[in-house]
Amino acid sequence: MYARSAVLATIAVLAAALTACGSNGPSQGKAEHTAAANSSPASSSPDCGPDSDMSQADWMEQCASESPSAEADEQPNTELAVGDTFAYADGLKVKVDSFRTITAWGEYDDKPDANQTPFRVTFTITNGTKKPYDMDSFGYDAQGATTGGQTEYLYVDEGSKQMAGRLAVGRSATFTSEYSLAKSDGKEVLFTMSRSDDAWLESGSFLGEDPNWTGTIK
Repeated sequence: MYARSAVLATIAVLAAALTACGSNGPSQGKAEHTAAANSSPASSSPDCGPDSDMSQADWMEQCASESPSAEADEQPNTELAVGDTFAYADGLKVKVDSFRTITAWGEYDDKPDANQTPFRVTFTITNGTKKPYDMDSFGYDAQGATTGGQTEYLYVDEGSKQMAGRLAVGRSATFTSEYSLAKSDGKEVLFTMSRSDDAWLESGSFLGEDPNWTGTIK
């Protein structure tokens, strides 16, 4: 009798334990799942690259607002042709008007050898800044652009106007520079302008290449 009572008591205890486990199991699992979901890290940024597997609609929604750096768009074009104008950010402008063969000479002008092509670069400066500009702050140079080629500077008084002095606000002026280039180097020329005034260099407004113009000696 005693043994039977002990067995029945043991069975009752086991049944209660199983009932408790059965009632807590699903609830506990649900709680763990919720906690895991809440603790999961936030989704990473969308993949907007060329290998993205996003749909077109999703890409337009999440990636279309991304745009290239504005800095690249702000850099001016420095590879120019004769007749083009380069505008600096402070309002100063340079236009190369022509490359032409020199045909008229003064009494004391330098005349190159027969195997050289003498030519004149004509360019116009416009002062769109807010104060007079010292023209000595400009530098310039011409080089052959067909097969390369070093030019020689020529002193020519006839028909020339050397850049010097100051240019008033709102005014334009045309200047020249004269060179010779070996005929074997062709007639294609690369002309480069540079600035060296302290205000411009310290401003950091233009960090690209110096503007240059390519054209043919006419």
